[in-house]
Amino acid sequence: MDNTIAGLFEKGKRLIKEGDTLGALVCFERMLQNKDLSIPVKIEVESYYAYCIAKERGKFQKAIELLNSALDKDPSNTVHYLNLGRVYLLLNNKVEAIKTFREGLTNGIDQDIVQELQKLGIRKRPPIPFLKRSNPINKYLGLILKGLGLR
Repeated sequence: MDNTIAGLFEKGKRLIKEGDTLGALVCFERMLQNKDLSIPVKIEVESYYAYCIAKERGKFQKAIELLNSALDKDPSNTVHYLNLGRVYLLLNNKVEAIKTFREGLTNGIDQDIVQELQKLGIRKRPPIPFLKRSNPINKYLGLILKGLGLR
């Protein structure tokens, strides 16, 4: 087992990708106990840690605070947007999650963000664009067109 900072960091990221956020949380907690972390590495570790505590411990407010702090310190790092968007998804706040993911993509292409957006799906334009999506005409016309296989 690789207990170096780099080894723990890579292991934690891999565990998140595999869906084992509890294992990742252990890695990131162990890293945060190390006083020799450089500032940029510490900010990124805190970002992943925030996502893990939201998912595993339900500490959503603490996670959002940590991620907003990370974004203040390092606004060009797409990882912070990815993790904040994921926390919003855990809170079932898709609108905020999508907004956060898209904001992250303005700083560069991040495949993980792109995958998250693809999982959420892309909504088609309403049949009558000048009407609101919630307008009954748009709603039922969309259902009819979908039923006919035209959408």
